[in-house]
Amino acid sequence: MSWRVANTCAERKFGSATRKQIIMFLADKASDDGSGIWCSKGTIQRHTELGETTVKRTVREFLKEGILVETGARTCKNGFTVVYRIDLTKVEALEPTLEPEIETGSTVAPVQSGPGTGATVAGVPGPPRPPNHPKTIHKPPTRRREAAEDEEAEKTLGAYPPDRLRGKAACFAKIEEAIKEGIAPESLLQAVQAYATDSAGFTRSKVCFSDNWFQSRRWQAYVEKQAEDREKAAALEADHHKRLACWISDRSPMCKHITGTQVTALLASKLVTQAQIHAAGLRS
Repeated sequence: MSWRVANTCAERKFGSATRKQIIMFLADKASDDGSGIWCSKGTIQRHTELGETTVKRTVREFLKEGILVETGARTCKNGFTVVYRIDLTKVEALEPTLEPEIETGSTVAPVQSGPGTGATVAGVPGPPRPPNHPKTIHKPPTRRREAAEDEEAEKTLGAYPPDRLRGKAACFAKIEEAIKEGIAPESLLQAVQAYATDSAGFTRSKVCFSDNWFQSRRWQAYVEKQAEDREKAAALEADHHKRLACWISDRSPMCKHITGTQVTALLASKLVTQAQIHAAGLRS
């Protein structure tokens, strides 16, 4: 365990509560230089209580971003476990959690950071002045942002089976908590819609009350399924684009089936050039 690595990670923003939870668990296993992290994704999943898909996806993201580096492997009862190193240079380049100090320039009657003695009237001391640190800057959410968040929560809860709605305030709190963790409002809405579809044929007693559903994070399995489906769709699309690029480079007669939208996507992905497009008789 390294307090240096743990403190460095704790003082940086990683984009979501899930990512922060996983990196802090890994930091707890690291040496002072960030190396020697030897724990499987299953171990991470058991200790953080996150979904297995979430853990795997987050570790892949950290590897892609260079925050984690694979340094080797060690044998274990199930085969081998990858050994990781946290790149402290990458971590230190992330946005810090501490807000920058803002100087107001005011020097007249500054606000005192400690309690005062209070005024005295007829020899009787008044109440002590409460502490009010001058560097404390409160940033309440704007009305526009609050309205947008309420609208998203209303839309999400509105998709839940209406005869099993309960505890609206508790549901809103859990929806807001999920969004703060980094869950997209659209993904949460789709999770609720998927549950409503799956439970459409159930008897009323078999459908979970909405407050219990959000409290127990039943939406998480649906969100993870969405992420898996997106990854599969992206992989299939990439394979399809590669096949289309081969048709174009070979000037295959099959090029006549390639649409303008596909041509635009191929150019954007740099799988083909403008010259190859024209040589195949296509238009961008």
